[in-house]
Amino acid sequence: MGVASEERRLICEAFEDLGPDAPTLCEGWNARDLAAHLAVRERRLDASPGIMIKAFAPHTQRVQDSYAAKPWPQLVDLVRSGPPALSPFGIPGVDELANTVEYFVHLEDLRRAQPDWEPRAPEPVRDDALWRQLSRTSKLTFRNSPVGVVLRRGNGSEVVAKRGPNTVTITGEPGELVLFLSGRDQVRLDFEGDQSAIARVQGLNRGV
Repeated sequence: MGVASEERRLICEAFEDLGPDAPTLCEGWNARDLAAHLAVRERRLDASPGIMIKAFAPHTQRVQDSYAAKPWPQLVDLVRSGPPALSPFGIPGVDELANTVEYFVHLEDLRRAQPDWEPRAPEPVRDDALWRQLSRTSKLTFRNSPVGVVLRRGNGSEVVAKRGPNTVTITGEPGELVLFLSGRDQVRLDFEGDQSAIARVQGLNRGV
């Protein structure tokens, strides 16, 4: 089982444990809205553009609302069963490439909106997969940073995300770094550098 498949399994278990009304870190969304988003993303390509492009957002919202109205067990099963055969996400290898970060981040959106959350224990296969994806995307994320940014994982491996003055080094496990790059602030990370530079990095628009 790949990392994306495992994260899919875990988020479906969390959906069932917490129920449709559980809060998430996604502003305005509860667990039902999050599950509907995941199902629509893989099953309704006509609605996918609205996830990123505002002009198409009303159609996406209508489709997502129709999925959110499904009985909760049915909606969770749609997420659990994965992309249909004709979905691009069903092409071998695409699920792992496109959904590893997606499902990890959204599982943490659900977990970390609950009281007394704690990071999950390190898991080498998952963490290495997240680090590889982070290494590919970090330069894009920090392209507008006015200061240098270095990402460092617990084992000492580093990625130079942005070369520049007053470099800030961000240290943590790959999952924590991925969440930070995705715009989440509920993370366990260490920041080293000038305080004003750190504040500028933390204030960047880092994701959705």
